[in-house]
Amino acid sequence: MTSTPRWTGILLAAGRGRRFDASGQRDKLLQKLADSKSVAQHSAQNLLAAMPQVVAVLRPDNAALSDQLQAMGVECLVCHDADAGMANSLKHALRTTADSAGWLIALADMPAVKPSTMTLLFNALQAGAEIVVPVYQRRRGNPVGFAHQYLPQLLDLQGDVGARSLLQSNPVTQVEVDDPGIHQDIDTQDALLNHLHPDGKANA
Repeated sequence: MTSTPRWTGILLAAGRGRRFDASGQRDKLLQKLADSKSVAQHSAQNLLAAMPQVVAVLRPDNAALSDQLQAMGVECLVCHDADAGMANSLKHALRTTADSAGWLIALADMPAVKPSTMTLLFNALQAGAEIVVPVYQRRRGNPVGFAHQYLPQLLDLQGDVGARSLLQSNPVTQVEVDDPGIHQDIDTQDALLNHLHPDGKANA
């Protein structure tokens, strides 16, 4: 009897967010949006809407975020060397879910990505695409998806560039989306304010 292939959504949530607050006192992922859910909760919610399983990678000192995400049904993984670069967080999640048929890799500071975008990318992976990226107004964005065959290359990544190098050196399926959120990350306090008040009134 053949089992259904396992697909995994990976939420990268282990960054320090120094551009948001150089002092490290305010974690951008815990900032509340207009509906009182945090930035990371929104990002997780959007990924959960499309993926059958979601794991998040966190720093060891972020119990508050872990509690929030676990309450939503997200499995939280602690990466002890996350500060050495995003690649370490990603590889930690990949090793833990190495039996997956593929992965959709999302960033926890991008709460504006539409669930429909996540679904379109996941559908493309299930249909046989090996690498998928969303495109809005001719610009690529996040999240990105990889089929299992790219696991060795993903596990070779180093530093803080993420999987960008693989997108530049391999065939990519571009999925056109009507979603400016694929370009919008909350990396500064101004970006948070713009997300909350894009037209001068609160919006989540």
